[in-house]
Amino acid sequence: MAYTLQPGENARDFRLPATNGKIYSLTDFKEYPFLVVFFTCNHCPYVLGSDETTRETALKFKPLGVTFVAINANSANTYPEDDFTHMVKRMEEKKFPWIYLHDASQETALAYGALRTPHFFVFNEDRALVYTGRGVDNPRDVSQMKVNDLDRVLTELTSGEKISISMTNPVGCTIKWEGKDKHWMPADARDLM
Repeated sequence: MAYTLQPGENARDFRLPATNGKIYSLTDFKEYPFLVVFFTCNHCPYVLGSDETTRETALKFKPLGVTFVAINANSANTYPEDDFTHMVKRMEEKKFPWIYLHDASQETALAYGALRTPHFFVFNEDRALVYTGRGVDNPRDVSQMKVNDLDRVLTELTSGEKISISMTNPVGCTIKWEGKDKHWMPADARDLM
C-alpha cells in the first residue's frame, strides 16, 4: 500500500481549526463540486515563491465550482513561524482565497500522505482523488515556470475531460514532523521522491 493517497481513493476526513476561528471538516465543503486540499506552511521558500500563482489559480477556477483548503501540519518546534499565531497573521496580511487549517496533531498530513510544502490533492465531485503532486514545476521561482500542473488538471476536471497526468512529484520543503529530525519521512514515502 502506497504512503501517499492514490488517484481514485477518497478524500480523508478531518476536523481542524481555521485561522478564521471556525472548525472545519470535509462536509463543510460539500456544496463545491471540486475540492483542492493542499499542504502548505508559513516559511517554506517554495510556498512563498508560488503562493501568488496558487492564488491566481484558485480565483480562476472558483466560478467553476472549485474551492481550495490549505493545511499547515508543520511542527512549530522545528519552525516557530509555522505556529497558529503566525498562520492567523499571514492570512490577515495576504487575504488568500482559501480556508487555512492547522493540523497540530499531524494526523491529517499522515492520512493524506503529504510529503512536501506545497503538496496538492485534487478531488472530483465524488471526492475521489484525480491528481496529487506539485502545483508548478518551479515553485521557488515562478518566473522560470514552464509547467502549471494544477491549472492543467483543474482545466481538465472542470471541462469533463480525462485527467492526462494524475500524479507528479511534489516540489518543495519536507513536512516538518513532530519529534523527528527535519528530514525524516516514512521509509515507503521515499519511493515517491
